[in-house]
Amino acid sequence: MSKRFTVGAVATATALTLTVTGLGVPASAEPADLRTFTVVAEDGVSTDAALAAIRAAGGTVVDRADEVGIYRVVSDRADFPRQVLAAGTLVGATEQRAIGRKPKADPVEQEGPAPAAAARASAAKAGGSATSRARGKKMDPLDEKLWGLDMIRADDSRKVEPGDRRVLVGVLDTGVDASHPDLAPNFDWRLSRNFAPDMTDIDGPCEVPSCLDPVGTDDDGHGTHVAGTIGAAANGIGVSGVAPKVSIVQLKGGQDSGYFFLEPVVRSLVHAGKSGLDVVNMSFYVDPWLYNCRANPADSPEAQAEQRAIIKAMKRALTFAHNRGVTLVGALGNNHEDLGAPRTDTSSPDYGPIPAYPREIDNDSCWDLPVEGPHVIGVSSVGPSERKAHFSNYGTEQISVAAPGGFSLDGFGTPTFGAQANRILSAYPKHVLQQEPISSTIPDPMVDADGNIDARVADRVFKDCKSNGDCGYYRYLQGTSMAAPHASGVAALIVSRYGKQQGRAGYGMHPDLVEQHLYRTAAERPCPQPRLQQYRDEGLDETYDAFCAGGLNFNGFYGYGIVDAYAAVTVKPRR
Repeated sequence: MSKRFTVGAVATATALTLTVTGLGVPASAEPADLRTFTVVAEDGVSTDAALAAIRAAGGTVVDRADEVGIYRVVSDRADFPRQVLAAGTLVGATEQRAIGRKPKADPVEQEGPAPAAAARASAAKAGGSATSRARGKKMDPLDEKLWGLDMIRADDSRKVEPGDRRVLVGVLDTGVDASHPDLAPNFDWRLSRNFAPDMTDIDGPCEVPSCLDPVGTDDDGHGTHVAGTIGAAANGIGVSGVAPKVSIVQLKGGQDSGYFFLEPVVRSLVHAGKSGLDVVNMSFYVDPWLYNCRANPADSPEAQAEQRAIIKAMKRALTFAHNRGVTLVGALGNNHEDLGAPRTDTSSPDYGPIPAYPREIDNDSCWDLPVEGPHVIGVSSVGPSERKAHFSNYGTEQISVAAPGGFSLDGFGTPTFGAQANRILSAYPKHVLQQEPISSTIPDPMVDADGNIDARVADRVFKDCKSNGDCGYYRYLQGTSMAAPHASGVAALIVSRYGKQQGRAGYGMHPDLVEQHLYRTAAERPCPQPRLQQYRDEGLDETYDAFCAGGLNFNGFYGYGIVDAYAAVTVKPRR
């Protein structure tokens, strides 16, 4: 999971009915002298009262989700956030303002820390070999590289349950490349949406006049990679997913640059609930705050109000989706920290006019969202050896399960140490690879204009073609972003196997039952010995030290265990 791509709180379990009026104006299409905000109303405030308060504060509503209390507002008043805070009926305003910062690439997902020279020398001298974990029948040509499918026994589970087309899995991310030959067969055009118009200062020039990219596109690649792990078709090309016959629904809530702002995320979750989606994967955190705190003393009153608005809006949206039957899966985060004892946050705000500054984080009043929100299944990342990845967040307070997410530094002392193959291979858009440089110091693209892979990245980018010349591209990445879709795929298999027709509401299964079965069938793993894991051999300092608390049934590294697709579809669930 990228920086961008990571993170419960108590929430009312009352179902919400949403009324959306108007499609809204893309932020990039609004006049330059206007600023765009997402405003959140206080609990119990009527729509009329909220609209009146927004007008009094100097704002104009251009889009609204009335019964969730979320409003997109434009204003030319410099003090608009302060006026919102003073209204009493409004929680706060979060601003979407481009300031020309470079999009942030996550070193965890892209290249990761390079093994120290001494560690590389030790690995070369050891001359060991990786243990083969191959089980079951491989479906597609590159499946032999998918050690994650082996680990969770998805190669066995598909003989029993490959997934049901009626099961809808939402990929709340940067988009999904529906032209990819591994995703095209399972892509649901009818329900897929784009809720994140391009913002030119961070996303680059708009590809279309409306700045709202067409459904079925992904100009970042992250969402396509996630979708491939969940549900790449078993069609004789490239790779196959954990649930190769479920339907994939694009919920574009992330910018092309990888930022995820409140309103597109909330709208995606509301759409998921109203459209009858069964599972939604969330491999990100909501910008600009790594932790949203109710009243952090380091923050200004306006910043505190903004974070309270994000907390309230996300709780409402997550609860709304859950109450409409959506199983919610979130990446635990790549900040290598115990979410129950967070370190000082030095990365927030990561967007806007104010540079990041140190913030002490009070665990009782701060949340990493969405993963610390209500009803979200939090997933940590493990490598091929089942060891917790150095970057993965952990901790008994928020973890639910573990899954393969990649760990490039796994296998110290063997030739596999530092290998790209320790990461997760999945689908990737060709056009993104043709734009991405080989590295920060080599500007040449990974794939040239003719579709040829540069030999210098032949260990991390792959191409597979059909007999008709239709080719798919695939790339290794690592992060809890890659772990979460393994869990989402297993959740989709559970719904496929044990779901029922629910009148006019369609085919599905209550998310609480899906969650319980996912936990009950996960493969238990004890804490490692010693419990304090250090990564000195891998060249990492003490900030990566991680203590595993808990027992065999539940602990801070693995939660209830590593998700197990085969057990999930062969063990009868409790009702």
